[in-house]
Amino acid sequence: MSARLVFLGRLEDLAGAGECEVPAGPLEAVLAALEPDLAVALLGERVRIALNGALLANRGGIVLGEGDELAFLPPVSGG
Repeated sequence: MSARLVFLGRLEDLAGAGECEVPAGPLEAVLAALEPDLAVALLGERVRIALNGALLANRGGIVLGEGDELAFLPPVSGG
């Protein structure tokens, strides 16, 4: 069973790719299997996350299921 992580903006640069497949399961376990620098960046308080296209207000208790997509959206600056 697998899920997909999607990295946007600077997080894509840090991850080295725009997305990756991971085993389905609790978010904590998924992040623990990633490169430590990437996992720390994904946990940043200004990074928003969307599960299957819906922004989440709370990160607690996220469990990825088969075919789920979890997107990480870094803060954006513009001018």
